[in-house]
Amino acid sequence: MSVVTNTTTIGAIEAPSRRNTELALLAFAVVIPVFAYLNVGLAIDGEVPAGMLGYGLGLALLAGVAHLVVRKWAPYSDPLLLPLATLLNGMGLVLIWRLDQSPRLIAKSIRDFGSFSPDAPKQMLYSAIGIAMFVGVLLLLKDHRVLQRYTYISMAAALVLLLLPLVPGLGTPVYGAKIWINVAGFSIQPGEFAKIVLAVFFSGYLMVKRDALALASRRFMGLYLPRGRDLGPILTIWAISLLILIFENDLGTSLLFFGMFVIMLYVATERTSWIVMGLGMSVAGAVGVASFAGHVQDRVDAWADPFSCATTVPACDQMTQVLMSFGSGGILGTGLGQGNSDLIGFAANSDFIFATVGEELGLAGVMVFVLLYGLIVERGARTALAARDPFGKLLAMGLSGAFALQIFVVAGGVMGLIPLTGMTMPFLAYGGSSVIANWALVGILIRISDTARRPAPAPAPSPDAEMTQVVRP
Repeated sequence: MSVVTNTTTIGAIEAPSRRNTELALLAFAVVIPVFAYLNVGLAIDGEVPAGMLGYGLGLALLAGVAHLVVRKWAPYSDPLLLPLATLLNGMGLVLIWRLDQSPRLIAKSIRDFGSFSPDAPKQMLYSAIGIAMFVGVLLLLKDHRVLQRYTYISMAAALVLLLLPLVPGLGTPVYGAKIWINVAGFSIQPGEFAKIVLAVFFSGYLMVKRDALALASRRFMGLYLPRGRDLGPILTIWAISLLILIFENDLGTSLLFFGMFVIMLYVATERTSWIVMGLGMSVAGAVGVASFAGHVQDRVDAWADPFSCATTVPACDQMTQVLMSFGSGGILGTGLGQGNSDLIGFAANSDFIFATVGEELGLAGVMVFVLLYGLIVERGARTALAARDPFGKLLAMGLSGAFALQIFVVAGGVMGLIPLTGMTMPFLAYGGSSVIANWALVGILIRISDTARRPAPAPAPSPDAEMTQVVRP
């Protein structure tokens, strides 16, 4: 006698979610800024700062809410992105609070404006709004491929955002650059949100046109040059970036805008000719505009030889202070709360906050922050490689490339590698638009990584999948 038993095939092995790893890393990402906050208080006043408990609980609450949302709605996402962003945001809050304690900045604010309003509480509010934006992205964007439907709508929205600062009565020039708008008493930088919308447009457009841009080309001096009619997109983007630079005096957004498009072109087509052409066109455009735009020319002078114009050009004076801050920091820095980077002036907590890192944490601290930013870019690139659809690959690489370019132009400008651009360091510098937009960027990357790492559903059982086993007594 034999007994016949039927069993179905085992489904796909479920990939680990890594949420407990993320939670452990988040604990470190909260504890490190709290100890830094304590360090600043002890260095300045010799006692534990009164707001340390509230700061620690507030940061822990925001990180906890973000983690619970990721655990519920994006369980297979990358476990490093959220802790890295939380750590950078938390350290940014500490550095801004440290500069708020500067007697020089307080006295200057009272002298210029009649009162002093600390920026750290406002940045904490902006961080909470950024986390809310992060949560909203994960709750509303169930599948990143939905964004592909809005390719040309994204293009129109991005152009509107970029042109808003030029609207009379809405745009507000700040130290020569027209990149801000005033809405209900709040200053907003639309370019920070435009970079995300542009990444959506570029991804949808290049996914459709990549074959024509990659295959239809001619070889010239070792480079594959595209056909004339295929040059239209890059020439259009180049012209728009020049217009932004000319009318808004905004070198940073122009470089970010054009550079992101060139990076995505290279990823889509794998043609190095696009990189060569993009670099050549960006240099030509910047040199041409700098020859007649005084605001840009001042920044070029401050980059070339700041000490020669320190007494006549404000940008040169700031750059000399920044270079001396980095020089004073040395290898290990002067210690948190014990530097003099507040001498830089009005942009100490925004454009030049990286100088505070260089002086008070030294070269070692600068390298740590660069490494943290590099890890976010690397995880974004890894997400692009793991994505299963071409739109997701291009979008993840575009967002990671835009983030990397912003780090390069800000850090490079502050350290004297390239001319100053006026952009803010993501998560670190004071600014509501920047921190909110970058939390949205991280949310999109987490959504793409969740889709990429989520295991495919097991196929339905079929008669062919059944195994028959004969058991004899």
